[in-house]
Amino acid sequence: MHVYDLMENSTAAQAKDVWLTIEDRINDNLFRFTIRDNGKGMTPEFLARVTDPYTTSRTTRKVGLGLPLIKMNTENCGGGMTLASEPGKGTTLCFWFQHDHLDRPPMGDLTGTLVMLASQHEDIHFVFRYITDRGEYLFDTDEIKEALGGMSMNDLSIIRYLKEMVSENLHDIGANE
Repeated sequence: MHVYDLMENSTAAQAKDVWLTIEDRINDNLFRFTIRDNGKGMTPEFLARVTDPYTTSRTTRKVGLGLPLIKMNTENCGGGMTLASEPGKGTTLCFWFQHDHLDRPPMGDLTGTLVMLASQHEDIHFVFRYITDRGEYLFDTDEIKEALGGMSMNDLSIIRYLKEMVSENLHDIGANE
């Protein structure tokens, strides 16, 4: 759910393109996530406070826990987090864990998360790249849209197909083993 929440931040920041790269490298004992977008970005002042749970750009609530929780989880698991942003240019968030750390949160339903984001935000170009010691998988919504020939990614049969496709490809490269 962290990945979903953080990528939703990109959509809320009016990004037209969102890139997610996951490096699942057992040989290097590294589990790294990089989310980059071309949204509205953050001012240096806001960026300096963004890991404080009482700092949020949302008007519906006064607390923002996504980044503070990621920061805490990574630091508790031998990892860390970097965040860079520029107003009008976008934001890049990178966070990583020690792969074999006992307290590293489980991946969860990454396939469902990716397909849900793509089907809910068909106007946004998502590029997902998953890299393991055994290979790499690339999911690009522009390529998917072209292959679908105008069919909506929000159609239930397409959602089922995409989940199956992503799941099989991740399995083939040994993702999250």
